[in-house]
Amino acid sequence: MRSTIERLFATGLLTALAFATTACVVIEDGEVGVSKSFGRISDEPVPQGLALVVPVARQIERWNVKLQELKEAANVPSSEGLIVGLDTSLLFQVQPDKASTIRKTVGVRYVETLIRPYFRNALRDVVAGYPVRNIYSEEGRREIASKINGFLVENLGTRGIQVVDVLLRDVQLPARFKESIEAKLTAEQRVQQKQFELEQAKKEAEIEVARAMGAAEAQRIIRETLSDSYLQYLWIQTLNENPNVIYVATEANLPIFKGAR
Repeated sequence: MRSTIERLFATGLLTALAFATTACVVIEDGEVGVSKSFGRISDEPVPQGLALVVPVARQIERWNVKLQELKEAANVPSSEGLIVGLDTSLLFQVQPDKASTIRKTVGVRYVETLIRPYFRNALRDVVAGYPVRNIYSEEGRREIASKINGFLVENLGTRGIQVVDVLLRDVQLPARFKESIEAKLTAEQRVQQKQFELEQAKKEAEIEVARAMGAAEAQRIIRETLSDSYLQYLWIQTLNENPNVIYVATEANLPIFKGAR
């Protein structure tokens, strides 16, 4: 009887010790669990909720499957051989059903081991095919981002990484290219100023021509409309405006001056 009690006590003690050494892990939203038992990683991810962990017998790693951002600052050569600085971002997610596979084949440092090398390689290879002018333009940046996105989808998608988007946040141009842009802008401003001055000169010339044409037309009209009678009338009007002259019609049409004796 005593031995039976002792066995039951020992069994209960072992059970209590087992429960005491058992812990729980909470898998939250945006996470999956990767289960490892005696060094072997399970192919099936642990879903959201409460999961039991037993030392040695079962361990669970929590893996982030939410949207993540990987920033990369790179200096890459253009097609002309000029070095262009790029500030970029890669938005990605771990596919929940592939978390265990990534853990087994790549490891917990999958960002540094897998994603970053592919991202850097895509930046270098894609940008190298474009001149600086295209890299700097908005349309060129969109095209480059699209090609990098396609490269990463092809190479990372089969490995359990979902590529969401590639962003080219900033472009630092080479000093020589900046100087050429500034020189071009200065030259364009000078051309625009000369063009403005030319347009102004043309307008002023048109105004002078119009004035000359108007004066010539006025003179033509006067010449065509003047007659001897009208000239005589104008002459008489002019004489009447002179206070020292009294005009009296004579045979010779000569005026009589006041004070004349």
